[in-house]
Amino acid sequence: MIQPNLRYRSSSDNPLEQRSIKEAFAKSVLFGFPIVKNLTDGHLIDLTPFLLEDAHGVSKRLENLGEGLFKVDKNRSAIYLERTKAFPQNIEFDMLITFSGENPGSKLRDVTPSPNSVTVHQHYSFVALPDNNYKTRTFDPRSGVNAMTYYDYTTPVSMSTKKQVIYRHRLEKKDPIALVSEAVQPIIYYVDSGTPEPVRSALLEGGLWWNQAFESIGFKDAFQVKILPDNVDPLDVRYNVIQWIHRSTRGWSYGSSVSDPRTGEIIKGHVSLGSLRIRQDFMIALGLTEAPFTKDNDKSEKALDLALSRIRQLSAHEIGHTLGFAHNFVASANNRTSVMDYPHPNLSLNQGKIDYSKAYETGIGDWDKVSVAFAYSDFPDEVDEDKALNQIIEKSLLEGHRFITDYDARPIGGAHPTAHLWDNGRVAYEELNKLLKIREIALNKLSLDHLRDGEPYSSLEDRMVPMYLLHRYQVEAVVKLIGGIDYDYGVKGSIEYKTKVVDATTQRNALKAYSNVLMPVALKIPDHLRTLLPPRSFSNPRTRENFLSQSGVAFDYLGIAHSLSNAFLGMILHPERSNRLVTQYGFDSNQLGLKETLNSLITSHFKVRYRNGHEQQLNEIVKINLLKQIMYLGQNIESNFIVKAMIHQELISLDQWIAGQTNLRFWDFYRTEIDNYFENPNDFVPPVSKRLPDGSPIGSFSCDD
Repeated sequence: MIQPNLRYRSSSDNPLEQRSIKEAFAKSVLFGFPIVKNLTDGHLIDLTPFLLEDAHGVSKRLENLGEGLFKVDKNRSAIYLERTKAFPQNIEFDMLITFSGENPGSKLRDVTPSPNSVTVHQHYSFVALPDNNYKTRTFDPRSGVNAMTYYDYTTPVSMSTKKQVIYRHRLEKKDPIALVSEAVQPIIYYVDSGTPEPVRSALLEGGLWWNQAFESIGFKDAFQVKILPDNVDPLDVRYNVIQWIHRSTRGWSYGSSVSDPRTGEIIKGHVSLGSLRIRQDFMIALGLTEAPFTKDNDKSEKALDLALSRIRQLSAHEIGHTLGFAHNFVASANNRTSVMDYPHPNLSLNQGKIDYSKAYETGIGDWDKVSVAFAYSDFPDEVDEDKALNQIIEKSLLEGHRFITDYDARPIGGAHPTAHLWDNGRVAYEELNKLLKIREIALNKLSLDHLRDGEPYSSLEDRMVPMYLLHRYQVEAVVKLIGGIDYDYGVKGSIEYKTKVVDATTQRNALKAYSNVLMPVALKIPDHLRTLLPPRSFSNPRTRENFLSQSGVAFDYLGIAHSLSNAFLGMILHPERSNRLVTQYGFDSNQLGLKETLNSLITSHFKVRYRNGHEQQLNEIVKINLLKQIMYLGQNIESNFIVKAMIHQELISLDQWIAGQTNLRFWDFYRTEIDNYFENPNDFVPPVSKRLPDGSPIGSFSCDD
């Protein structure tokens, strides 16, 4: 079985040119098969040894994760006939593969009845390639449509060998010149009939939003969503499927595609939605609801409405990936113009009460219509397609649309001021200030009325955690303003693109808002909850969704502040951000620089004292995390020389200031830490803390979503 190297190609008709490229780059022999019998028109081979290979590298993954040493036990592995099937355009082989081994880890023990014997299903699909009538479409980085990249070595020397075309389904109008026309073959998605209500209806409704976008480019009923008929198998490649799946823990949902590796044509879209997602959104909604469970009133239906609205959006989002579309993380800063963003629930205050009635959007976004128009518009033969596609993009830019996707939106590495995950609002720090007020109200209102009768008190901790962390992603958005750079994926043409530094006022306002989340008032748990957060009840231990404790069975009020503040400080004192701050200040001395940032953090959190004993303890935790993160920045190999020199100076200045203080608690400890840093740099231990509870995906840390 030989896999050709389609990344390097020749578009020439000359067979010698084609052969020179094939011989220049490696191909992959995937397997050699024993010939069972020679036939007149071929050979009969035994496919079984190939199917029993550890194709996913499960053994190596388990070893790398510290979960034990395992290998395939072929005596306990076999073809699983129930899911081994043949269809007109694909053949499916399902293998029951057993891994046997020793020293299984805790994660493996959690999900297997006999952890020394792990049996999984490994699936192979053999899919027929479509005909050659599909027309490729050139990729544009501004369009929001994913690219398939290859290199054509018969390209003229004056042109780039790099070629990019978009992934998309084949969609054609019955009447290409008609303003509105039905499709020759509509795109139909089928919802897993095993999905329970009311989730099933929510998936149908959210998926159907996409038809609005196809209607906007002149298609009638070109995109449809239906329930998968009982006589249809979801493995049949002719059917696009939205599948409802179960896991032991909350995880990502995925929008995946089977596509032609030659052209990028999407053959089948397959959406996998994790069933625990809706439960997490429901828990968030309960935390935001005042007294959801009382003797006279049950408000859980209201919370369920929020969770279902999120499922509608999630359905549209994941289907969008299978249509060929990438994340657009600018949308939340532009009136939520795309379902391809990660949406945090949009919350507001109404007469002092939390309002989440408009938590999520209820239809396709205007940006999504742009992506659909670029990918799926069917132009008459006389139209210059490249020119028409460029006009679609330039028109959208003039209307205020922007597209920024994954890497640029991450809090570590990313620097874009409006492209973030799980954020809201055009101005990130304004939204953070609002969200902190909502978070304070939610925590102060948390009570036994958030438990159903019969629920253990320790379940209140489960409801508290997402409220305590309600602001975590908005903080990420604010941090990215500091040392931020505003830019687009520009393409030379009639529109001129410019890269610019986020203005000094915005950066300083962001630093001020960021600093607020490290104050004791933002790190502590409301006093009334201390009597309501007991050690975990019998048979209800802490999970990935809870904070870990350094206080034994007791809830760790200091530990949660340690974990959260350490995470936040690690984001702002990241070497890449610090390098940018130094560079930006070098170009413009009016800009926020690293020295000002460090001085602000030290003044706000190191050179203060609180009368309240617990608040002072929280401040001491921030102090040591701040000190350790500054030291780590000074030693990080990614920090440039100027950053390291500035850290050296700041630590000397801080040490001198501490030496002059008579009422600073633990002053000798801090000075010893600084002394050890300079005297024994190789002994420095980077800042560590107990891990935070799981973050993404919550409907609110990193499809994919």
